[in-house]
Amino acid sequence: MQKQTVQFSYQVFASLDALSISDQALFAKAQEALVLAHAPYSKFNVGAAAILENGEIIKGSNQENASYPIGICAERVLLSTASTLQSKVPIITMAITYHNERGGNNIPIAPCGMCRQAIAEYESIVNKSMRLILGGATGEVYVIEKAADLLPFGFSGVHLQ
Repeated sequence: MQKQTVQFSYQVFASLDALSISDQALFAKAQEALVLAHAPYSKFNVGAAAILENGEIIKGSNQENASYPIGICAERVLLSTASTLQSKVPIITMAITYHNERGGNNIPIAPCGMCRQAIAEYESIVNKSMRLILGGATGEVYVIEKAADLLPFGFSGVHLQ
């Protein structure tokens, strides 16, 4: 038997104010996307914004349904929009934030497993890593240089060959 370790590094900023001006601006676009969320059941609004390699900014928000399994997360809404409107244009950075109507909005939020898979697939399609900026309304902000780091041993098209 051989024991292996998987780890990755990420940056922790004390607050949104500690980010670069361009990262602050992108995060503000993610906050704008919060008002587009439809989350009447969970009361957990998620907004995402991404800057593409061509300078375009795309937004997405979570869209719930009374039949929970058919809702869609903000990240996948954004990826679908980017794939439709800007086919195969790499996303440089995606910012993700949330507003929980029940409180506790000061902890960075990370994509769910399904979104991690979708992000990894998008990176594979465009052959470029995507940065992530993760934060709440206040508190620390995480910056992850390669989104695929969030999904070690991810399933990909290579496995289907």
